[in-house]
Amino acid sequence: MGLLDSITSQVTCTLGGQNAAGGADWMGVIGNLINNPQTGGLQGLIQSFQDKGLGGVVASWVGTGENMPISAEQLTSVLGSSHLQEMAQKVGLPVDGLAEKLSGLLPQVVDKLTPTGSVPEEGGLLAQGMGMLGGLLK
Repeated sequence: MGLLDSITSQVTCTLGGQNAAGGADWMGVIGNLINNPQTGGLQGLIQSFQDKGLGGVVASWVGTGENMPISAEQLTSVLGSSHLQEMAQKVGLPVDGLAEKLSGLLPQVVDKLTPTGSVPEEGGLLAQGMGMLGGLLK
């Protein structure tokens, strides 16, 4: 199984096999966190974790070792309540439910998008991986 197949499989399993109507909304949420140039893309997301004192956690996701867990509360502190509220409306979940799902999903996605232990260049593997996920979840 290739890297992109692995990413797709992980996201599908985490979302309970969902790949129909609600999937496109999930892809928007994930894409907004990982691939948003206004917030600095994946590197900006990583910096947000570092700024909130969770640099070790996010570094474990990027690195090649075991991923450290993150709680929904920690994720909320990094992303901010208002940002989570906007995303929750897109997927039709309460903010707490969204934060809980993302706390399980985000470490896996970041881990799979950084297989060599480093953040890929914008437009490279990251764009390919996000494009494949988008195709699956539409």
